[in-house]
Amino acid sequence: MKITVGGETKEVKDGITIAELIETENVETPEYVTVSVNEEFADKDSYASQALSEGDTVEFLYFMGGGRA
Repeated sequence: MKITVGGETKEVKDGITIAELIETENVETPEYVTVSVNEEFADKDSYASQALSEGDTVEFLYFMGGGRA
């Protein structure tokens, strides 16, 4: 099936979960990534069970701390 990951169309196996996609995409520091599916944040507790569907759009988001010193 085809999904869009970070603006790029990719062919992935049917029923791939968010957790499997994170592994397949070699996401750096997966423990700190937030995942958006079709512009809605996915619950981290569901990454292993939430299957993606044909045409889904997935973004990996990293929130960085910072500010003025």
